[in-house]
Amino acid sequence: MWKLTRPDNQHDKLTRDNLLDLEDHRLVRIESVQEDQRQVWVLTRRGHGEAKKLLEPKGIRVSVLREEKYDPVTGELLGTGYDDHAAAVTSTAAELHRAGIGHRLGFQTEIGHRLGSGFVQRADLVVRAPAAGVPVMLLEIDRRTEDAHDLVQRLHQYWEWGRLLPKDADKRTVELARSRPDAIEHVDHEKRLWRRVYPPTGREGLVPVAFVFADTTEVKVTNTVAVLEEAGRRYWAPRRYDTLYPKAVTARDYRQAVPVVVTTLEQLQAHGGGAAVRRCGGGWDGTASRR
Repeated sequence: MWKLTRPDNQHDKLTRDNLLDLEDHRLVRIESVQEDQRQVWVLTRRGHGEAKKLLEPKGIRVSVLREEKYDPVTGELLGTGYDDHAAAVTSTAAELHRAGIGHRLGFQTEIGHRLGSGFVQRADLVVRAPAAGVPVMLLEIDRRTEDAHDLVQRLHQYWEWGRLLPKDADKRTVELARSRPDAIEHVDHEKRLWRRVYPPTGREGLVPVAFVFADTTEVKVTNTVAVLEEAGRRYWAPRRYDTLYPKAVTARDYRQAVPVVVTTLEQLQAHGGGAAVRRCGGGWDGTASRR
């Protein structure tokens, strides 16, 4: 956390003192201690309420409250299996911030995206860093706990969400979208739900998604990327333009695609902004060599 809040500091003493002060005021609590002795801090119900009053008037959404629940038999704190993942999410935000990507208030966790079915797809991390050329990006952090096809399903859900209309869409747009299965592709992005939630991305396509792998192996990353690129092709790949002269038009249409990039937390920690990054359908970019 100190890397995120105090990136220029050489140690975490100031951040730790601040957390202890907040703990004295019952605004935060220690949920668990990791094997490497890192502590996972979360907001209490009181702290969560204070954070909402402070941040939501500024348009900053606050993630869901981490309830303090205990097993009625053993007395053990429930839900701590999530903590390794939460630590990886916080570390990812910290490394992006240190690399000059995003203000500390430009990161949000567990942000929901409700699909037409009612299912809510929660992004592990949402980054808004317009000064770094990233108006918005959704991040999924994987610690070897999810099957590659589960990540493809998440990509599918973001793609579906990007095709939704807002509830107050005008009648003509709604009728057009319902006229045939692919009709939504003829509805401008400015009229879709995602543009009510996020700013323009500055490029073709839907909101970009980044998959960040943590505490994993190169083999696992390679295999997972292969599945993402093959099974998720419909969602990230560009299409040919609909033209009478397909052989003459070699450019590709990215307007309905989700831009997808992949990297690892270890790359971000070691190389910051020079970390190796792979774009689905392309190679590894970055000043750092991939190891």
